[in-house]
Amino acid sequence: MHYQFEAIHPFTDGNGRTGRVLNLLFLVEQGLLEIPVLYLSRYIIDNKKKYYDGLLAVTTEGAWEPWILFMLAAVRETASWSTDRIRSIRKLLDKTAERLRREAPKIYSRELAEIIFVNPYCRIADLVAAGIAKRQSASVYLKTLAGLGLLSEIEAGREKIYTNPPLLMLLSERGASESASR
Repeated sequence: MHYQFEAIHPFTDGNGRTGRVLNLLFLVEQGLLEIPVLYLSRYIIDNKKKYYDGLLAVTTEGAWEPWILFMLAAVRETASWSTDRIRSIRKLLDKTAERLRREAPKIYSRELAEIIFVNPYCRIADLVAAGIAKRQSASVYLKTLAGLGLLSEIEAGREKIYTNPPLLMLLSERGASESASR
């Protein structure tokens, strides 16, 4: 399916991204993924020459087996990379929750620890919307987390945004490599 879409090349831009999305949706449809979370683009971009050579070989020589093996390797490596990333995030969340429980027991809740991992940033309104605290308490909670060094406070106009630097680091390529080596 991916090859056929790429061979047709129906758009002036975005064919590669669309083809990779089709791969993910097919895996979801077949029950092999619950949600389309694999970032195949990373593998394909890192192996761009082999990818294009494989596409061309299917077109010119009918070389399906190497192409299929390439795409299976892409799925396998991406799944392994994604699983490692998820485990690292879970480990960081657990470590953060334990530190919060130990250093700020009066405000600790697992929900508070988890909300700062939903996105790499958090606002007072996010805690309120999640039912964790009313506005004033939510402000105190986030300031406390910033005081502990778990979050960094940034002023954005009239609002304050709290970033989660360890999560941001982990989500970056460099951060993922560093956390894997710990």
